[in-house]
Amino acid sequence: MTAQTHQAPSMLRLNGADNVLISTRIVEKGEAFEGIIASARIMRGHKMAAKPISKGEAIRKFGQIIGFAKSDIAAGDWVHEHNVEMGALSHDYAFAQAARQEPLLPDDKRATFQGYRRKNGKVGTRNYIGIMTSVNCSATVASHIAKEVEKRGLLKDFPNIDGVVALRQDNGCVIDYRGVIFDTFKRTAWGYATNPNMGGVLMVGLGCEGFQIPRFKEAYKVEESDTFRTMTIQETGGTRKTVEAGVKAVMEMLPTVNAVKRETCLASDLILALQCGGSDGYSGITANPALGAAVDLLVEQGGTAILSETPEIYGAEHLLTRRAATKEVGEKLVGIIKWWEDYTRRNNMEMNNNPSPGNKLGGLTTILEKSLGAAAKGGTTTLRAVYNYAEPVTAKGFVFMDTPGYDPVSATGQVAGGANLMCFTTGRGSAYGNKPCPSIKLATNTTIYNQMVEDMDINCGDVVEGVSLQEKGRQIFDVILKTASGQKTKSEALGYGDNEYVPWYIGAVM
Repeated sequence: MTAQTHQAPSMLRLNGADNVLISTRIVEKGEAFEGIIASARIMRGHKMAAKPISKGEAIRKFGQIIGFAKSDIAAGDWVHEHNVEMGALSHDYAFAQAARQEPLLPDDKRATFQGYRRKNGKVGTRNYIGIMTSVNCSATVASHIAKEVEKRGLLKDFPNIDGVVALRQDNGCVIDYRGVIFDTFKRTAWGYATNPNMGGVLMVGLGCEGFQIPRFKEAYKVEESDTFRTMTIQETGGTRKTVEAGVKAVMEMLPTVNAVKRETCLASDLILALQCGGSDGYSGITANPALGAAVDLLVEQGGTAILSETPEIYGAEHLLTRRAATKEVGEKLVGIIKWWEDYTRRNNMEMNNNPSPGNKLGGLTTILEKSLGAAAKGGTTTLRAVYNYAEPVTAKGFVFMDTPGYDPVSATGQVAGGANLMCFTTGRGSAYGNKPCPSIKLATNTTIYNQMVEDMDINCGDVVEGVSLQEKGRQIFDVILKTASGQKTKSEALGYGDNEYVPWYIGAVM
């Protein structure tokens, strides 16, 4: 049954402490709201001063500080980067003060889905063969192998295999095996190779690169098998011979990879990656908190949700440290924040370089405003653990992983950590998908949903029209279960996911 909706109010006051209102449509100069006359045209998702704001005074949205007035702002003025600056904040982290032990549903009450149970106990929602690359030099060969498999129609007799994906990357050559780039990439590659959505893996190298496949295999004590094969172009005899050998290796994997069958699994087997891209002024009002409501349902079921994008929780981290399970968990998050402050400083940048131009066109003024909305994806439950990039996620419940805000790099870390499903919110209309991890796209506003209906799975814009966040969260959770059981997302139908494997190279590229 669909909930009754109504015409959205033209302006929203999100919190009684706020001194700005949020427009839900284009507001023309001279229109009046709550006795306040708009002094300029205000675009959808943007802010209007609800009262006079003096120079240096805090701008408040969601009841939180999102910046400070650069100059005096009159009631009815458009409030954006021309008259707002980020300023400096000092947060009270209140470590673990809001931590609690949330009740879990018993197994017999938990939701289920149809997944692929692997020998190690993990559960996949898809069943891919991945052709991985140890170096940029083998990227073309990996692509040729995947294309040959498709061109020859080799999967037609193996219906339980979702596809063969070439996971190409642009480094791996001049890197020191003792350095942070090697360690991070090694972790990322192994995380993809062992992701439960991967049924088989072929790793292709050149042979002389810094990221040596034998050293990688030794680090993880892995041997060649019917679902894990490796080869190098130099040893195999060049490009053409390696492509043929690669196709042969994939053909030999097909019967074993196809032999798995979907079976009934508990929602507690889901590890959900949380992403947002192309955010707008609606993101923190509709899609992100609605996804947070779905996360709360998943945590109640015993599942796991991974919040990431450290630069996009900057300024909202104090809301997460309060929910940390222990002081140590909260302090680890703050330590990561301080690392990012130093990282950007050393590179002549600042944390407020994010939001992007598109975010600003959508109504977001500072990173503080963006972060307060982005953090809402994590729901309301206790923060159980904090992970470094691409580390295996082993904790149940709501967790955080340190990643950049750049979506492909961030999502790559989450998938390497074990995510078997993803929810991606967008207000501007990000074009994104992922292999091997299906991505459910959530539109923050009805306009972008209607405009890009072939790309968007769920419209969250109706939240401002009367649909409750709890009801929308339930809808998202239901789609999560259906997608986990094999229902294709819009991005899967469009073929996205072949170019979204983007490991984070943190150290010096020599």
